[in-house]
Amino acid sequence: MKIVIIGGTGLIGSKTTERLRKQGVEVIAAAPNTGVNTITGEGLREALEGAEVVIDLANSPSFEDKASMDFFTTSGRNLLTAGKAAGVRHHIALSIVGTERLQDCGYFRAKLVQENLIRASGIPYTIVHSTQFMEFLAGIAKSGTVGEAVHLSPAYVQPIASDDVADVMAEVALAAPINGMIEISGSDRVRMSELVARYLKAVGDPREVMADPEALYFGARLNDTSLVSDNNPRLGHITFEQWFAASARKSPPANAAA
Repeated sequence: MKIVIIGGTGLIGSKTTERLRKQGVEVIAAAPNTGVNTITGEGLREALEGAEVVIDLANSPSFEDKASMDFFTTSGRNLLTAGKAAGVRHHIALSIVGTERLQDCGYFRAKLVQENLIRASGIPYTIVHSTQFMEFLAGIAKSGTVGEAVHLSPAYVQPIASDDVADVMAEVALAAPINGMIEISGSDRVRMSELVARYLKAVGDPREVMADPEALYFGARLNDTSLVSDNNPRLGHITFEQWFAASARKSPPANAAA
């Protein structure tokens, strides 16, 4: 079996590639830095030749409304067209829990367009909705920073470690397409403002987190159901404490904002 992972050198892509190769699967880690570009089409036909499964993990380099819409529309269409021509039997994409609920945000609107292109493509598919990665906590803090304070919604989140996400992506790649969506999330439900405050304290960051119900999450107002899964999700096994301890061993925390 040949599997092509678009975005295969990124956070989830590299981990998924490693897991599949350990199982003896032929994996192409496709990305612009390996000569495969889903926006220009460069190298796409050659990479997909003989592929049975494609995993789309590509992400827009910008959260700006037009940029993200242009990225996911162009990339999605190019990848699906090339996949159909190559006879791909299973198209898998990683998306976000809450995508359909947060359409005030241009990035989430773009992700929903990507999902709808997949559903309409005629290629058997599986869409995986994930909650926020623990690795993104620094970025969430940065997005809410005003001066020396971090203004974040107190809405609930269920953060998941990237290792747990990669485990599921590898499992889905070796399974039959479901022509539908599954959800994955962390096991613990916690308020975003509280979790980021724990994270900043752990890394020695002096910024104060302010719980603000009006604070926007990349342009969208949250409530307690926006970013959590009640759709019988597959639960990750790694807790925040376990993830942070492992992250600290790999890269000692510094007193700096990310």
